Amino acid sequence: MSRHADARPPATDDDLNWCHDAVQGVSRTFALTVDVLDEPMSSYICIGYLLCRIPDTIEDSSSIAPDEQAHLLRLYDSALDPDDDTAIDEFVVAAEPHLPPAADRSDDWDVVANAPRVLRTFEALPVDVREAVTPPVRELVSGMAMFVERYSHTGGLRIQSREELEEYCYYAAGTVGNLITNLVTRGNIDRERHSLLYDTAEEFGLLLQLVNIAKDVHDDYDSENNVYLPAEWLEDAGVPQEEVTAPQHEAQTASVVRRTATHAKSFLDDAQTYLETVPLRDGNTLAAWGIPFLLAVGTLRELVANPERAVTGEGVKISRQEVFAVVAALNGTSAETLSEMREVISQQPFHRATTNTD
Repeated sequence: MSRHADARPPATDDDLNWCHDAVQGVSRTFALTVDVLDEPMSSYICIGYLLCRIPDTIEDSSSIAPDEQAHLLRLYDSALDPDDDTAIDEFVVAAEPHLPPAADRSDDWDVVANAPRVLRTFEALPVDVREAVTPPVRELVSGMAMFVERYSHTGGLRIQSREELEEYCYYAAGTVGNLITNLVTRGNIDRERHSLLYDTAEEFGLLLQLVNIAKDVHDDYDSENNVYLPAEWLEDAGVPQEEVTAPQHEAQTASVVRRTATHAKSFLDDAQTYLETVPLRDGNTLAAWGIPFLLAVGTLRELVANPERAVTGEGVKISRQEVFAVVAALNGTSAETLSEMREVISQQPFHRATTNTD
């Protein structure tokens, strides 16, 4: 436990309940995951996710200058370091000038404002859980700070190559794959299974992040001034990176979106291997990770079919009916069923396939 933790009151049931409510507001997809986990894993993952969401909100903000973003991220990292005296309250004080007024505050910024509450709840968890979660969260934060500093002269991220894209995705999501794996491999686990999990955990995270990047091209640029589509791929298509959402380049940018989605597909097999290998202990369930995996499969289907929607801002997403059908079908399912569902969803919306079967 960090040395400044004793200066704050211990976490309460109200704090834990607040964290669960907060996840519902900041991520619909991750909320589904938390909802189908059992305790104690549900709370472990909920709190771990919020710890990651705080720096993600800072990094995504287009209203904070890059140098200040990096400073805030480094300060947050110091507050997470159990060997550092930096208090989480110092991070909040530094972030306060950038917080929207309470009445206009989004769920994401509300979590930033309540960072002390999140960390207090985290520090009430068992020591082995904290030791599993802290290193990958700190690696995520440090990676985000590094990227912000790398592109401080452009005012937003400008990914240059496939290799750099994968590097960014590792810090943003591969680290989360390692966080999950750290939690589920506590205790006895055979060496071969342990090795296979860590060999595929990052690919699971990269898959989900690449899908987000491909589907959010318009919002990432127009709202956050970030371009994650690699400059070298855009150049191949004849699109200047600063004109990624320009109407005259819609078809060409759409081809790069499709290329990114196709690249994401290359991680599907390893991601599925991860899901088929992950231990179901401490309340972990196959459904929890099968949901984002299969929703990614469905989103990739739509991206390949309609990549231009990611460019225009129309949006690429799967329907609520398909989400509900996937969640319902995954409860109590097996790894074999997961493979079958992946094949169906890659071809058509799952709820339509099951209706046709019925």
